[in-house]
Amino acid sequence: MSTVIPRRRMRWTPQKIALTVVGAALALATVFPLLWMISGAFKPADEVNGAALLPAEPTLENFTYVLTQVPFLRYMLNSLIVSAAVTVLALWFHSMAAYALARLRFPGRETIFLLIFSTMLVSLPVILIPTFVVVRTLGLVDSYAGLIVPAIFNAFGIFLLRQFYVALPAELEEAALVDGASYWRIYRSIILPLSRPILSALTVFFFLANWNSFVWPLTITSDPDLRVVQLGIATFQQQYASDWNYVLAAATIAAMPTLLVFFFFQRQIVESIKSAGFK
Repeated sequence: MSTVIPRRRMRWTPQKIALTVVGAALALATVFPLLWMISGAFKPADEVNGAALLPAEPTLENFTYVLTQVPFLRYMLNSLIVSAAVTVLALWFHSMAAYALARLRFPGRETIFLLIFSTMLVSLPVILIPTFVVVRTLGLVDSYAGLIVPAIFNAFGIFLLRQFYVALPAELEEAALVDGASYWRIYRSIILPLSRPILSALTVFFFLANWNSFVWPLTITSDPDLRVVQLGIATFQQQYASDWNYVLAAATIAAMPTLLVFFFFQRQIVESIKSAGFK
């Protein structure tokens, strides 16, 4: 005879009720601005500005105006080029640097890692002017290279990848070395395939960070053809300060790629945090 295990009922203690209420409030506070932006993007100007007496039907006119009367697609293309290039190059160089710092033995390895890790304590405003001087000296102002090259280095990516590589079993490399494989072959054929979860998570982090970047593009570019999407929204907001329906439509279009990237890679983010850890 099969025994039926009774299901345990959850006991709602005052502590659990309080945590549930706080969690629901935080979730509502997080989601409400997004819902307000999306709903306002489909409303006419009178209703968004509070001049309409009755609610109007949703309209796509705001999106049509943004995509046809403003070079918004150019702004999004610039952000896509910069974000994709920085993400690919950063993952490539960061993974090689992290592998060397985690698995290879050479003098000064720990010192180099500590120096790289210490740069995480330096904020962007501190290095903004020195970086601009270097970029201007190299002649990279108002160019894609000026937007891409300074954003490649990120100590967080090297740190997270190094922690992941330290946790990998050493037997994999030892077996490959016995078979005569070089360190480059080990990195390419063993380390990179095992790094897919953490690389996927870093792909999301790097792409979102560069897609939403504002201060550095504002500092390094003055050409309207190199304007990224966040600068485009800021300029758009200045020109259409009284037409919030157009501003909300532009913000909704700019937010769609980031939401899609996070939606497709959310599982990899959770797996990378679980597998990498901070040992």
